[in-house]
Amino acid sequence: MDSSKLHKLKVLSGAQLKYIAFISMLIDHTNKALIYPNLTGGKLNVLSDVFDILGRIAFPIFAFLLVEGYFKTRNKWRYLGTLLLFGAISEVPFDMFTSAEFYEKNWSNVMFTLALMLITIWIIDILKEKMKSLHMFFWYLASIFVILAGIALSLYFSVDYDYHGILIAYFFYLFHGRELLAIPFCFVSMIKEPWALLGYGFVLTYNGERGKQYKLLNYLFYPVHLLILGIIRMKFGI
Repeated sequence: MDSSKLHKLKVLSGAQLKYIAFISMLIDHTNKALIYPNLTGGKLNVLSDVFDILGRIAFPIFAFLLVEGYFKTRNKWRYLGTLLLFGAISEVPFDMFTSAEFYEKNWSNVMFTLALMLITIWIIDILKEKMKSLHMFFWYLASIFVILAGIALSLYFSVDYDYHGILIAYFFYLFHGRELLAIPFCFVSMIKEPWALLGYGFVLTYNGERGKQYKLLNYLFYPVHLLILGIIRMKFGI
């Protein structure tokens, strides 16, 4: 794509992308929690299919913003700690949302996925600095082993999006600032969700600006909307 044409697409800030992802996530989770269990065919199935498509926008944006945040944050430890804290806060609401139970050991929420993605690219970045005196081949080789370890951990802890998230974070890291190159690799990493391409399209609209952030909304949206959906499921036996 011509660089001038690509530049014209860059109209959305990080905050705007994040809130688009929130809307997509809410649509997706409402579909899974309240519509999936009641599918009997007809118009409800059509609505569910539309929600499935719109719901695929969220994760590519969150993955991209995570990597962007890694490069821009002033305190990586605080960034990681926040992800882990809200992963812990969100786990019971997530279990209520996914299984209508207070505890489900076989599936962990996406905040833990994002934390593992962050740890993975952080280790790779540290190795890049430590191995800068060597040929790049050795760093690429070492990064593959880190990725394999991240994938193994994602599967062991059954985090949401498991190994797909690890691979997507790696490619966004590897091609940071050149997202058009990253997207084909990211898409293949998540090819079982072809409509995720919509989310990658939104990534290309990022203008590099942080935008106006609403911290309370950012922190509370994930656990609160899961809790509400979980309560509805459990109260009405959905």
